[in-house]
Order: sequence, then C-alpha cells, then structure tokens
Amino acid sequence: MSVDQETVRGIARLARVEVPEDDLGPLSEELSKILLWVEQLGEVDTAGVPPVASVTETRLRHRADEVADGGIAEKVTANAPDRQQGMFAVPKVVE
Repeated sequence: MSVDQETVRGIARLARVEVPEDDLGPLSEELSKILLWVEQLGEVDTAGVPPVASVTETRLRHRADEVADGGIAEKVTANAPDRQQGMFAVPKVVE
C-alpha cells in the first residue's frame, strides 16, 4: 500500500499536527514503508502459535488475598493538616 502526500496532509489535519510542505514527501515514503511492513506480518504462519504468547516464559506470582492497612498509616497521614485517630480529618461538607 502506498501513501501519497495528499493522504499524509489529510492524516495530519485529522490529528491536528502541523506538517510543513517539505516534510510531506519523506513522511509519505516512511508511512508507506511502515504499512508495507505491517502487510508482511500478515504473511507469517501463526497456525501453531497460541493467541497469547510471550518470548519469555513468565508466571504470575501468587499471594494470599488478605485485607490489610499496609502498616504505614502513620507515614501516610504524617503531612495531613489535621488528623484524628490515624485518619485524615476533613471539614463537614454536607449539612
């Protein structure tokens, strides 16, 4: 697929990006090369590849799902202008 300068101008307008006239030619060539590369990816045989694959073998770390306060309430509220019983104190906003 080839991208001409008019297409680049339209894309730039839609993206609200100012592209100088001198840059339209090189940019259209670069976009054409990118689209050609994407088309080449479609030719790769992926029949035996599972839908979710990674180049490195990774496993999620499992941990117990426990509710905790983090143990750092004092650090979290240290800079609060007003705190009471380890919590942020805020003015009442609803009457």
